[in-house]
Amino acid sequence: MRVQAKICGLSTPETVDAAIAAGAAWLGFVFFPKSPRDVSPELAASLIARAPQTTGKAAVLVDPDDALIARIVQAGVTALQLHGDESPERLAALRRHGVELWKAVPVRTRADLDKARAYRGVADRILYDAKTPKGTLPGGMGLRFDWKLLEGLDHPLPWALSGGLDAGNLAEAVGTTGARLVDTSSGVETAPGVKDVDKIAAFLQAAARL
Repeated sequence: MRVQAKICGLSTPETVDAAIAAGAAWLGFVFFPKSPRDVSPELAASLIARAPQTTGKAAVLVDPDDALIARIVQAGVTALQLHGDESPERLAALRRHGVELWKAVPVRTRADLDKARAYRGVADRILYDAKTPKGTLPGGMGLRFDWKLLEGLDHPLPWALSGGLDAGNLAEAVGTTGARLVDTSSGVETAPGVKDVDKIAAFLQAAARL
């Protein structure tokens, strides 16, 4: 299986089109007002409409309420990517929406990886991401964790790798961890929330070579 890639934090037609053209398996849209990548469900729906059905569409959320989730699902997302303190019970309740459920696990130490086990049976995928400092955004900060922490790990669920990935370090990241799905946001930007079509293409080309 070749390495698949997700371009996260998309907010314009041009960058969505660039991601699709270069072969992104997943598109990511952030619904979190504190993020520079925040989009409305209405804008997301118009961007999602540009993508083929075979491309996944993930909504990045932080402890969302039911009303927001309903609007987002209606916009056409196919996965909810949860970055807050959502419990396994919360994920179980979200099953009714009929979309994939991804749970982000912030990683700094090997012990952090143990938290993924609690989501076996309720999440479809774990997203290992770099743990960010308290009081900052839960992701999209360009931080990476020690990829060697994932060496030999018995993963409880299908998983993806995130945190500080870009075209220059992707081969090392995949070679170290064995990731088959990689996720980038700040690694394809010129400034927070400003995606660059050339960087998107370069990242996806790097993934295609792996």
